[in-house]
Amino acid sequence: MPIVSRTFRSGNSDAVRLPKEISFGPGVEVEIERRGDVVTMVLKRPTVREMMDKLNALPKPSSVGKRPPFIAPIRKGL
Repeated sequence: MPIVSRTFRSGNSDAVRLPKEISFGPGVEVEIERRGDVVTMVLKRPTVREMMDKLNALPKPSSVGKRPPFIAPIRKGL
């Protein structure tokens, strides 16, 4: 079921109020694309670089555990 809202001016930009039922929340980055009369808004996905930066920012472990060697079971017929 579509939800109806209105545009309004915010500074020099047109804006639209998203009702609570479809809100992304405050401070969330979105990507907006327009194709003719259709405007699509989706959550901005992080780039690979941004994901790598977040992973690199995680604390480093003090030591790295080692797994025991894996011994594959012997299966007849394979």
